[in-house]
Parts: sequence; structure tokens; C-alpha cells
Amino acid sequence: MSIRVVVVDDDPMVCAHLRTILATADDLDVVDEAHDGAEAVESATRHRPDVMLMDLRMPGMDGLTAIDRITTMPDPPTIVVLTTFDADHHVLRALHAGAAGYLLKSTPPEDLIGLIRVAAAGHTVLSPQATHHLLTTAGDQHATRAHRRAKINDLTERERDVLTRLGEGLSNAQIGARLHLTEATVKGYVSRILVKLGCANRTQAGLIAHELDLPQRDQ
Repeated sequence: MSIRVVVVDDDPMVCAHLRTILATADDLDVVDEAHDGAEAVESATRHRPDVMLMDLRMPGMDGLTAIDRITTMPDPPTIVVLTTFDADHHVLRALHAGAAGYLLKSTPPEDLIGLIRVAAAGHTVLSPQATHHLLTTAGDQHATRAHRRAKINDLTERERDVLTRLGEGLSNAQIGARLHLTEATVKGYVSRILVKLGCANRTQAGLIAHELDLPQRDQ
């Protein structure tokens, strides 16, 4: 079964480039492209894609507003933000709005295809290079890090184990297999982790796990 993809970017050349790359994969089907946020919302409604690659800076309705609207839809698509290093604060806002991850526009074609498959499977997509840049430029790092470390200390050992796996981008099923837990049990842990850490989604929690470099315990 093909993964249905919508490409959203105000530059037609970027859309054409992404279409060309994704067309080389038999299991990816670009069903539409949009050039602003309003078109993205309309496309999400009409085509019901599995994954949307979303630029953030676009004329008219921007990507952030589009993400806000799309993520409130019933059974929304997975949204992966297309980013450059100069849009860091927008990326963080996109994650708070419900984006499932982000990648650089300079991502090599073969990696891009793999990352879309990862996102469609319910995994977190965090570009390692972009993640490092985000964590070293986002606000008052010392105060923020200390605050997040304090929150981490409120987690149980099992919740920390699950959080560490979220940082690896694993799905609930994969975490369950790794920790010998049922998928439903993992889902419960993830829900509690999000509440305790004040995160809107698993991607934000995974980012915290990356930032604090949580150690893995032997299982």
C-alpha cells in the first residue's frame, strides 16, 4: 500500500524537486502539492494524505497556522516540517502546534525517502544536525535545561526508560518490544510522560530526551 504524500512549499522548484525524488520510490505517492497554508489545509481535507511535508514560511497563511488547523482534523496526517537553520524558533513553535518532526531541506534524497517512511509508520523524525542546532540556540539553555532536568526527576524509572526510547524515535510497538511491555501499556506511559513534562506530543518529549542525553538502563 502506497504512502500518500502532499508537498507544501511556496517555491514551485522545491515542490518539483521533491516530487522527482519521491517518484523514485515505489511505495510513495505524491497526491498533491500546495503553495501556501490555505492550500495545504484544503489539500489535507480533499486528499487525506498520510504525510505532509510542510514549509513554514509562506505568503498568506503560513505553515504554522496550517499545522494548527490540520492537526485539529479527525485523523490528521503526519506533518513533517521542512526547515533551514534560520527558522529554528518557527520549528519549535511547529512542534508545539503538533508537527511530528522536522528535517532539513538539504536532506539527501535517499535519506528523505527513508524518513518519510519512518514518519508514516508513526515514528518521530528528528534530523540529528537540526536537533543539535535547536538545542544550542533555543533561549536560555542553562535555565531551561535545569528546569527540564527537574521535571525528568519526577518520572519513574520505567517512564524514563520509555522517554529514552522516544528520543530514539521508536513507535509504541517498538518500545514495547524493547522493554517487554504491551503496546497499550506503553501508550499509557507516554501519556503520563507528556503530562509530567508539559509536552504537547511525543516529538517534544523526544527532543527533551535528546537534550538531556538520558542514559539507557539494561533491561
